[in-house]
Amino acid sequence: MTEQLPVAVVGAGPIGLTTALGLQHYGIPYVLLEEDATLSSDTKAGTTLSRTLEIWNRYGAVDRILGAALRIDEIGDIDRATNTPRASVQLAELVNDTQFPYVINLPQQKMEPLLAAALTEPVRTQHRMTSFEIRADRVVLQLETPDGPQELEASYLLACDGGRSRIRDALGVKVVGETLPERYMLIDVVVDLDVDNARDYPYLAYFADKSEWMVLIRQPDNWRFLFPLAPGADVPGDEDLLVKVKQFIGEVDRIELLGSVVYNVHHRVAEQWTADRRVFLMGDAAHLITPMWALGLNTGALDASNLPWRLAWVLRGWASPELLDGYEQEQRPVAIEGSGEMAEAARKYMSFQRGAVTENTGAWATAYNRTLLSVRLDVEGVGDWSMVATSAAPPAVRAGDRAPDLVLQSPTGRTTIHDLCRDSFVALYFTDVRRRPEIPVNGSPALQHYAVSRWDAPHDSGLRDRALFDPGSVATNRYGVPAESVVLIRPDGHIAGVSPMGTGVAEELYKHVTGREAP
Repeated sequence: MTEQLPVAVVGAGPIGLTTALGLQHYGIPYVLLEEDATLSSDTKAGTTLSRTLEIWNRYGAVDRILGAALRIDEIGDIDRATNTPRASVQLAELVNDTQFPYVINLPQQKMEPLLAAALTEPVRTQHRMTSFEIRADRVVLQLETPDGPQELEASYLLACDGGRSRIRDALGVKVVGETLPERYMLIDVVVDLDVDNARDYPYLAYFADKSEWMVLIRQPDNWRFLFPLAPGADVPGDEDLLVKVKQFIGEVDRIELLGSVVYNVHHRVAEQWTADRRVFLMGDAAHLITPMWALGLNTGALDASNLPWRLAWVLRGWASPELLDGYEQEQRPVAIEGSGEMAEAARKYMSFQRGAVTENTGAWATAYNRTLLSVRLDVEGVGDWSMVATSAAPPAVRAGDRAPDLVLQSPTGRTTIHDLCRDSFVALYFTDVRRRPEIPVNGSPALQHYAVSRWDAPHDSGLRDRALFDPGSVATNRYGVPAESVVLIRPDGHIAGVSPMGTGVAEELYKHVTGREAP
């Protein structure tokens, strides 16, 4: 790759950090700017969903996160009035869908340093962007730094600067939606609910109640409680907070308050997310989502999954600039009508309000939805997208679906489908290798081809280097496409297209997506 200007990422919260990790993964030079002197130390998001873990895995940061986190395979649902459980969400249903059939609890202030540690370029703290100018082939930023004013030229500007985004305001972009009259209160306490005061609640549990619901979150070394404050209500004092906690969990022998925070709750989305294909809004700068069911940070992670590979393909000359338009086309509906509406329905469900969501879709679909593995993107720009799986069992995959991630056996050992598409598009040919199907050789860094078959490719078949053994047809059955089909998967793990096998089919699907032939 020829020398090029860096991509400027403004804001080193979880989305800015994840975006920088994505650019690093694809070999794109970047500069991550943070106006504060340190990363955030505030009490913030605590639960990360399976889809975000997949993204961090692709970007090489998941192991250090998992080492610090608490992993959870059950999401509890408890009727507070009777203290009896309703049907819980069993995440083990997802073992044939993801390498992460669980969610994790890890406070954001502990998560951010781990993401930053995975970066090869340090976060530039105390670097405040004061203005920017969009030019034909770059963006020029004016910065205030500890060394005085500086000018930075960047190929693109990515606004990860939060709900009060200066970049969004400078573009004159309006934010539409609502701020709820109630606020949420989050408190961290030290209390023993495992031995001396054993409760046996799932480590992520939702207490539903008409008057005051509550979310119980077991963090790695303490417990967290989230509950609503009535409109206009005063913030409880420390003693009142501990009394409130005990109203949910009962009397305990010892409890200590570590910290608390109150925040407003929004469902607001920017009217446009891009400017001149040079500036892009991401995370809270693009959408503020009610943080029910952990949809706030995790929706932002979807942005950080969708955009970096597009920038890489355009900067490498592997795609036309029009590829960048797909970012807003695909992600904005998810934020407006997907995560936002799902979070609002969850809030109503927790307080037994009318219009509440009821998850009568079966155990698998409920788990799929609650982990954001269910997101189907509008890859064709025709309005065909979804956030909710409704079938009792996994249906056949379609264009836009997140590709199920199953284990396959390569000639050199175990691999997974998401490992295969970590750096390129991947065409999977669901076929019978005994019949010597025509599978293109792997000569392009942008597009790889593999046969998937329950028959291991013989060494004299000519297919050994690009055949994947699928014992018991587990992956073949999960994908559910007709025999002799090709499934093209994008670098972000979403399916670009499904088509009958034929000469040049995968290459045509690739060109349809990128506007260019595979190099």
